[in-house]
Amino acid sequence: MSPLAPRLLEAARAAGAMLATAESCTGGLIAGAITDIAGSSDVFDRGFVTYSNAAKIDMLGVTAETLEAHGAVSEETAREMATGALARSAATLAVSVTGIAGPGGSGHKPEGRVCFGLAQAGKPTVTETVEFGAIGRAKVRAATVEHALTLLLEALA
Repeated sequence: MSPLAPRLLEAARAAGAMLATAESCTGGLIAGAITDIAGSSDVFDRGFVTYSNAAKIDMLGVTAETLEAHGAVSEETAREMATGALARSAATLAVSVTGIAGPGGSGHKPEGRVCFGLAQAGKPTVTETVEFGAIGRAKVRAATVEHALTLLLEALA
């Protein structure tokens, strides 16, 4: 269990926030970290696991044009994933992740690159890219979960 998850749930309750996740490279691990805690249903609405490009389009409204122009691992895609999760849920705050957990990658998009999106009702969606490096698939995914939980916590502060 992530040590950040209980703090996140407490902060979400205090703020009257409802959370959603849109995940690619983590395959639902962020939602899992939140829902590991009993009683999380009062602040967690849903998680979208959109591993394929088709799922990103169908479930979150990511445009084919964005995917073609920028690729799945891009801040543009992370932005559309986060705004799509917010629009397609009862959430007031949504986080998205899309990246290359490994093994593999390329010189253009290396292993360990993860793009994050954070959409919040009434505020502009923000994005960032974190280079975790070629630390191995499990470690990239774990670091991505912790960073996503941190972004949610910071947005509620």
